[in-house]
Amino acid sequence: MTPVTVDELMELLHACRNAWDAPDRSGDPVDLYDHALQTAHLLRRSYPSDKELQVAGLVHDLGHLLSPGDDAGHADRAADAVRGLLGARVAGLVGLHVTAKRYLATVEPGRALSPQSALTMGLQGGVMTAQEVAAFERDPLCEAAVTLRHADDAGKVVGLDAGIMEDWRPVLELVAARAI
Repeated sequence: MTPVTVDELMELLHACRNAWDAPDRSGDPVDLYDHALQTAHLLRRSYPSDKELQVAGLVHDLGHLLSPGDDAGHADRAADAVRGLLGARVAGLVGLHVTAKRYLATVEPGRALSPQSALTMGLQGGVMTAQEVAAFERDPLCEAAVTLRHADDAGKVVGLDAGIMEDWRPVLELVAARAI
């Protein structure tokens, strides 16, 4: 489903409750709903004026809901789904959150990943070549994508209260209005 209104996007985000990054629930310890809220909350706290970055954190893993089990393609699937409603920058950041994981694993080889993230790393291309690193570093979204990735990695805490999804409706409406 490609949401064309904020209401449709909110329905998708609410459907993330009790949906998991791994269909058999062997993945990360929080469902996609809590993970979205935690990731967006962390970005809001650190980057209060960057609404697009916050929204990218909220929607970055929708691909797991739209195509369960597609670890390799979930970022592109989510980016494609939100591009029309939320704009090119949000979609670009969403699409790059896996690339940013690969980048960080390459430039910070001892960096810890969640067990699920480490497991899916190979399916997503593994560590980068020197050419891939250079190309990613030239991307104008590189820095923001790395920021999103850090929040993505940190937003997996069982029991953390990061608010409710409805709190994000005005931000989604703002970003969607700017994307027109």
